[in-house]
Amino acid sequence: MKTHLIVFTRLPEPGNTKTRLIPAIGAEHAALLQQRLTARTLDAARSFQQQVASTVEVQYTGGDAAAMQAMFGDDIRFVPQHEGDLGARLHHAIESAFRAEADRVVVIGADCPQLDAQTLTEANRQLLAHDIVIGPAEDGGYYLIGLTSPQASLFTDIAWGTSEVLAQTLRKVDALPVRCKLLPPLADIDHPEDLVRCRQWPQLIDGILPSRVANRLSIVIPTLNEAERLADTLHTVQRHAADPDNVEVIVADGGSDDATTEIAQQCQAKVAACRKGRGIQLNAGAALACGEYLLFLHADAQLPQGYDAAIREVLHRSAIAGAFRLRIDHDTPGLRIVASLANLRSKLLQRPYGDQGLFLRSQTFFEMGGFRNWPLMEDFELVQRLGRRGKIKLAETAMTVSARRWQKRGVMHTTCLNQAIVLAWRMGVSPERLAQWYRGKPAAST
Repeated sequence: MKTHLIVFTRLPEPGNTKTRLIPAIGAEHAALLQQRLTARTLDAARSFQQQVASTVEVQYTGGDAAAMQAMFGDDIRFVPQHEGDLGARLHHAIESAFRAEADRVVVIGADCPQLDAQTLTEANRQLLAHDIVIGPAEDGGYYLIGLTSPQASLFTDIAWGTSEVLAQTLRKVDALPVRCKLLPPLADIDHPEDLVRCRQWPQLIDGILPSRVANRLSIVIPTLNEAERLADTLHTVQRHAADPDNVEVIVADGGSDDATTEIAQQCQAKVAACRKGRGIQLNAGAALACGEYLLFLHADAQLPQGYDAAIREVLHRSAIAGAFRLRIDHDTPGLRIVASLANLRSKLLQRPYGDQGLFLRSQTFFEMGGFRNWPLMEDFELVQRLGRRGKIKLAETAMTVSARRWQKRGVMHTTCLNQAIVLAWRMGVSPERLAQWYRGKPAAST
């Protein structure tokens, strides 16, 4: 029995490849990253071919076979993709492979650095007992699909390039008399926030993303229309640093239509333009950081004097991560209680949230794959993962945050809402739905 492995990719040309990454890293670097991702994928394909009776074929767009061979080697067959949308091209490739007497066909993309020969071997093994195997991508698409026969319906009426691809495909699978197996989800590299994943493989991002600078602190601030408060926050960052020359600030902006980005640039902060969503923005900013340490800061927070020295001191005490004690900028009995309870929770349960200035070593953050690209609960979930790996400690000093959230809704209402959101998340409600409940507007906003 023979497996036909097809790799879908394109010739890495600046300006025509990984265009959604161009605002973050430029056209030349986006093309170079695509070249490295494709080469990594083809290495996995070659290793798979050594283990399983199979043929490997690359179907490409852009350029010609000679250009692809010059870049990736002549030991693999390169074929231009068929015309039409992605669904039409996938169906044509799969049908052609079966007509050439393949017993199983597996199609993969070339932008998933976690995809290795072991994953391909497992997909092939599952096709011995299943009719369809799908590798879900974390962005709502899929990085792999394997079949034992052509299934044209899986590739029609799909919103290609959206987060609905996997869900729509699975609904079509459910309508067929087939057995389907899902592989573990993996991350594609399509948007600036996905670059965090590439940090796990230095060979992919060498010369593309900033190299780590020893002892440097990188502060990532997600923003959306924060012109009113951002300048004060950035000035405090500069004034209160024990070693301001060893601090960089990255403002990850989700599309502000006020003066937020202009203020950030005037204050010498690096601006990372990205999609809206707290987890998305935090990851996009962190991907461009060069610090040995990372601090995630809200745009309305005021750091204490010597905060950078405090961060290093905490992390040098065998802590995997840390946060500041919470202080709220309006001194009322209700808000004093809120801050006290937050500090007690953080100390006893090791569960500080984002408005306390979560900090950790960048190597730890990148090894863990960063935040989930969620609009809410991304900090809660990361702290849970961190807590399973080590201690999360509080700095001796407090960070002051704005009372605007509590003032807008009331202390009791805000506190109850926060606890209800945590409970609902534990019960399995999606972060997107929770964000809609919390903000009363589309979940992607910050």
